[in-house]
Amino acid sequence: MPKTLLLSLALTFTGFLCLAQQEIPLYPGPVPNAKTSDVKETKRSGQVVSNVVQPTLSIFLPPKEKATGAAVVICPGGGYGVLVMKREGYDVAEAFTKMGVAAFVLKYRLPNEKTMIDPSIGPLQDAQQALKTVRQRAKEWGVDSKKIGIMGFSAGGHLAATAGTHFKKPVINNPETVSVRPDFMILIYPVISFRDEIGHSGSRKNLLGASPKPEQVTLFSNELQVDESTPPAFLTHAGDDTVVPVKNSLIFYEALQKKGVSADLHLYTKGEHGYLKTPAFEEWFGRIRHWMNQSGLLTP
Repeated sequence: MPKTLLLSLALTFTGFLCLAQQEIPLYPGPVPNAKTSDVKETKRSGQVVSNVVQPTLSIFLPPKEKATGAAVVICPGGGYGVLVMKREGYDVAEAFTKMGVAAFVLKYRLPNEKTMIDPSIGPLQDAQQALKTVRQRAKEWGVDSKKIGIMGFSAGGHLAATAGTHFKKPVINNPETVSVRPDFMILIYPVISFRDEIGHSGSRKNLLGASPKPEQVTLFSNELQVDESTPPAFLTHAGDDTVVPVKNSLIFYEALQKKGVSADLHLYTKGEHGYLKTPAFEEWFGRIRHWMNQSGLLTP
């Protein structure tokens, strides 16, 4: 094959890859709740990001012939201190596209008094804006506006659960009254509660400060915010998780059950925090695929 043709094919393939992932600013205008500061975003090896001040959405769309119409906004974890963008974001998004689901990786702002007027609502603002954006542009991206969910890992799971339980009081400017309620939640070894006996103290401190008011702790303990309108949920956790106790998932599942909200809960004896060695990705992600299929989300 001539070298010129090989080069042309390589450039075409590279262009396709660039089109497969597009990063866009989350807000079309000024970022709400922001302060002017000299804080700069930093990125470490493995796509671990900190000091996020300009939130973005990275768009992963499935081939049109495979698209189911379902979409998920993905919130990477990191204790509200960093974001594990690759392993808990981009890698998962690519897996979703293979099953016909559009995925949107959210690089959300991390709470910081230097960059935000009210750090406690910054991440939730970004999650709600992401859901609003995907719903507004659903037709453009081949998405069913009634099949848009949110997924989160660890503290990102807390953010996803917050989005699923606090949507009645939007914290963003929404004159169009676009729904910011996710249609489903996928919570992976999530932080759910900020109560002392079961919560993750690091996430709580980063979001609410060193001495949060009791009413703030209650408000952001999402097991206490579940009602009949909370969206269906998939949860998975490991019993040997010493970072975020498995009780977080147990109490959220119980709260959903009490309110008649459909939920799947998958527990593993081993897995620790992060599922770094076990269970294998295909094992726990396969459970998600099964749940989404059973829920009708994968039916075009």
